[in-house]
Amino acid sequence: MSDLSLLFMAGANTVEEQRARWERKRSRTAKELLETEHKYLEQLDLVVTFFVTILKAKGTLKPAVLETIFGPLESIYSASHVLSLHLERGNLGRGLENFCQNLELYGHYAENLEQANKTLKEQLKKNKSFRRFKKLQETRPQFQGRKLEDLLPLPLQRLHQYKHFLRDLLENTSPDSAEYQKLAKAVKSVSEVSQWVQDVSCKRENSLQLLRVQKLLKGQKTQVLTPGRWYIREGWLLVVPSKGEELKRRMFFLFSDIFIATKPCHPLHPLNSNKLACQAVYPLHQCVVDKVFGHTQSQGGLLSLSFPHKTLLLMSSDQQDINDWYRSLTAAVR
Repeated sequence: MSDLSLLFMAGANTVEEQRARWERKRSRTAKELLETEHKYLEQLDLVVTFFVTILKAKGTLKPAVLETIFGPLESIYSASHVLSLHLERGNLGRGLENFCQNLELYGHYAENLEQANKTLKEQLKKNKSFRRFKKLQETRPQFQGRKLEDLLPLPLQRLHQYKHFLRDLLENTSPDSAEYQKLAKAVKSVSEVSQWVQDVSCKRENSLQLLRVQKLLKGQKTQVLTPGRWYIREGWLLVVPSKGEELKRRMFFLFSDIFIATKPCHPLHPLNSNKLACQAVYPLHQCVVDKVFGHTQSQGGLLSLSFPHKTLLLMSSDQQDINDWYRSLTAAVR
C-alpha cells in the first residue's frame, strides 16, 4: 500500500473520530437538556397546580391581581411541556422550532417580575386568606421547604441555561446535518430574548440606584430620577481650591449626563444627619476632562474638569481610583 493511501486512510479515520466525538458530546448535552427540562417542569408545576389553578377556582385573589403576580407562567409551562415531549421523541429540531415561537413569553415575564414581587408583598400584607393559603401550600412535601418567592424567578434562570445548552448542541452538530440550521436559528432567538431580559434587569438596577441616590440627597431640589439617565459611579474625592485654601473632601456622583458634587450634612442635624447636601450639578455635554498628573506609577493623581464657567480640580491619593474616575468621566462625556 502506498504512503499516499495510508495518509488518506489516516485522515479519514481522524475525521470519523472527530465526528464520533461530536456525536458523543451532542448526545450527552441532549440528554442533560431533557433531564433538566423535566426538573424545571416539576418546579413550574408546583406553582401552576398548587397556586394558579387553585387560586383561580377559589377566587382568593382578583383576576387582575392573579395575572400580575403570575404573568404568563401558565403559557411558559405549556411551551416547556410541549418541548419536553419533542425531546423525549428525539425531535430536537422540530421541538426547538415550536419552542422558539413562544420565547417572547420570557421577555414579558421578565418585564413583569418586579411588579409581580411588589404585588405579592402587598397581598401578603393585606389579604389574610391569601397569606394563610400560601403558608399552607408551602408546607406540602412537594415544595421541600421552598417558598413561592423562590420559584417565581425560575423561568429567567432556565432561559440562561437554554442559551448554554443550545450553543453546546450547535458546536457539536455537523453543519451538513438537517438540524444545524434549526439549531443556529434557535441559538439566535434565545440570545436575543436573553439580551432583552438582561436589558430589563439593567434598567431595573439603574432605577434602584437613581432612587437610592435621590434618597441620600437632602431635600428635593436636585432631581436625580430623570428618564434616560444612567448611574455610573460614586466616591469621595478631594477638591483643590483655586486659591490657597485647604483641600475639601467631597462625595461625587457620576451619571450619563450630569456630575453632582455633595458634602455631608451636619452630624447633629435632627433630620438630615445621614444625608448629603448638593453643592453643584455639572452638565457633562460641555465638559473637557484632563489628567493633570497620575500618568506614571506615582501616588494618586489630579484630574481637571473644565466647564464653560468653571474648572474643577479633583485629587485622590489612590492611583487606581483616579485612573478609574478618569476612564468613567471620559466615557460619560463621550
